[in-house]
Amino acid sequence: MEINEKTLMRDVLVDFLRKTMTTNPKVVVVDADLAKCAGTIALEKEFPDRALNVGIAEANMAGIAAGLSTYGYIPFITSFAPFASRRIADQAMISICYAKQNVKIVGTDPGIAAQLNGGTHMPFEDMAIYRAIPDILLYEPTDAAELNAALPKILDYPKPVYIRLHRKNPRLLHDSDCKFDLMRAEVLRKGIDITFVASGIMVETALDAAAELEKEEVSAEVICCPVWKPLDTQTIINSFKKTGCALTLENHNVCGGLGSAVAEAAAENYPVPMYRIGVREKFGEVGKVDYLRKVYNLEVSDVVEHAKKVLDMKK
Repeated sequence: MEINEKTLMRDVLVDFLRKTMTTNPKVVVVDADLAKCAGTIALEKEFPDRALNVGIAEANMAGIAAGLSTYGYIPFITSFAPFASRRIADQAMISICYAKQNVKIVGTDPGIAAQLNGGTHMPFEDMAIYRAIPDILLYEPTDAAELNAALPKILDYPKPVYIRLHRKNPRLLHDSDCKFDLMRAEVLRKGIDITFVASGIMVETALDAAAELEKEEVSAEVICCPVWKPLDTQTIINSFKKTGCALTLENHNVCGGLGSAVAEAAAENYPVPMYRIGVREKFGEVGKVDYLRKVYNLEVSDVVEHAKKVLDMKK
């Protein structure tokens, strides 16, 4: 599809599923009464036998998807991210991952993107839950163009995948014809003084902070890391060896998230002074994204402040 600044991520997903289901009879969609929110409700009319709504029964949704996979189908299951992680954790662990079923799990509105749905619907721990489960790939798209390039690769990936999907349209950072490698992080901006490793909506924050630091003659390298697991350790460590210090940026709890994954990789390969920008010991709350960025210290100013502290630690 044609990608521009107004393209919604959920529209990219639905367009991909529509085209894929037209040509591949093995692709199915299973929703748990949130098809309208995910945009997949249109598929129920076009593919009534392969776009299923099981009602408010997320664990059952995961079990049905696992069963379909045993018969050679490739199910995509969709729900709000807390329901696609916390609520189905046991089914994802046993029925999908332990049983080696090829199910693609889509969790929408992660972290502060949940906005007015508030704390019960604001998952800061979804990726941490899935990071602890063996042999599942974890992907958080950066923008609509990247998602469009990633979905065919995810379809071809023969193992479970969790997609942490922002339904709307974060700032477009990639060209509409961008390439995507599931196993590689991407250096969006080269630098020599400090490394930023960011994911999702925090990638644009990292780029903006790097631009602010440049005014003070600080050169920040920005790595876009949409795949948290398996982590592209090589690209990250190569950058650390050059810059000597780092920040990680995530719209997620710092416990068990991207920051933890990067810190673990650094500890085992090349330790450097580091700070993790993310949610620290707080639950979600009601608010718009701009307000929530302030509440959880996810603003550009927070990144700049901690970058200077880490640079001082390096000295």
